[in-house]
Amino acid sequence: MPAAPTATSLTSAPSAPSGILERLGLPRPLIWGFVGLALFMIGDGVETNILTPYLTGEHGFSIPEAGTLITVYGVAVAIAAFFSAALSDLWGPRRVMVIGAAVWVAFEILFLVVALTASNPALIFICYGLRGFGYPFFAYGFLVWISATAGARRLAMSIGWFYVAFSAGLPTLGAATASASLDLLGLSYYETLWVSLGLVVLGSAVAFLGVKEKRGRGPLVEDADRVWDTVGFGLRLIATRPKALMVMLTRMINSVPTYGMAVFFPALFTDHFGWSVGQFLVLTAVIYAVNIPCNLFFGWLGDRLGWSRTVTWFGAVLCAVSMLGLYVVPDVALAQGWESAYALTLVVGAVFGIALAGFVPLSAIAASLAPHHPGAAMSSYNLGIGAAVAVGPLLVALLYAPLGAAGMVWLFAGLYLVAAVMSFFLRGTQPGFDGVPALGGTSPSSEPALAAR
Repeated sequence: MPAAPTATSLTSAPSAPSGILERLGLPRPLIWGFVGLALFMIGDGVETNILTPYLTGEHGFSIPEAGTLITVYGVAVAIAAFFSAALSDLWGPRRVMVIGAAVWVAFEILFLVVALTASNPALIFICYGLRGFGYPFFAYGFLVWISATAGARRLAMSIGWFYVAFSAGLPTLGAATASASLDLLGLSYYETLWVSLGLVVLGSAVAFLGVKEKRGRGPLVEDADRVWDTVGFGLRLIATRPKALMVMLTRMINSVPTYGMAVFFPALFTDHFGWSVGQFLVLTAVIYAVNIPCNLFFGWLGDRLGWSRTVTWFGAVLCAVSMLGLYVVPDVALAQGWESAYALTLVVGAVFGIALAGFVPLSAIAASLAPHHPGAAMSSYNLGIGAAVAVGPLLVALLYAPLGAAGMVWLFAGLYLVAAVMSFFLRGTQPGFDGVPALGGTSPSSEPALAAR
């Protein structure tokens, strides 16, 4: 499909930031979108640690059945994550976000009022599975809006702010909200899920009423009537551009271990290390508490050091080392009888949280692959995000028995090294690096050549 001459963040960057928000990498017209995203993701994240015990304790689900439900949900997330970007090109990011919010709210109400009230497993699977299409449309539609609006010189930093808002909600503040609802307010699991719904509605309202930016309210391509060509462009990128495929696989590897850890690390902590599930939850909180500000830092660093270089060394390589350390350090420390074993594990967890943020510039790389179709370009990236939700638990289900916990950790560390190799070959996508002309020295009419690299 020929590239439409629609301006994007890579082809129409302002020559200089005009205020404090722009210097911080926050696109001023989208500021309320970041607030709304954070509230939406807090609501979505409330159920992270309570859904499985609620379904097993009050609705007769077994652990495998609950895991299957989450896998079905993950498949829906993967599909929606891919199409959210391409549809943002076609319909405009705002409309995709509206669809996502409507899907989330509608199927959550059906989930709460019909499926759970009837305690019907089939309805629970249908309602919760279809709700999986909601948050990717909302969140990743907004990510495309950022990619189409932010200046290229601070694109990675702007995307870093996206992950600050996203990660603050899911899972960090979402889990904290659930804990406060249960322990401080004394609400039940079921009542807490209604709190989740209220926060999603509030976040949606803030984003839709607060953001007045015009570009994201309409199609980002001129040939928006060519529906299947527009949607299929993201698939053709993956099929024909090796860098698009590497972006997708690298982004998937970024999150696969974290979703896989949630399945087997609690048992590892209790059965092998002799610690409690609560101590694992503390480790999780440390990982993501450290990760949130580092998302912004690595967005800033990527714009200056290089997107590919940052992802390779601070993301993939550091993740491989720290992932391995999450097993080796406590294993060795406990064998030696060190009283500091758990504290050292928390330190390694903090390093792992830092390293996860090192992947932030990967989204800027994705957007640069087809700057006149930012949504389609981001679809490969988004597919990697969604696929990780299903692939992480699936790898554990298939390989945990033969490999054990130690083998799974080594496998995940090896995957990060594979990601390091791929991200190294994603050079040549950033203006001003690796021979790509800097935006300051080119005219807008000449910059579409960047998409061919």
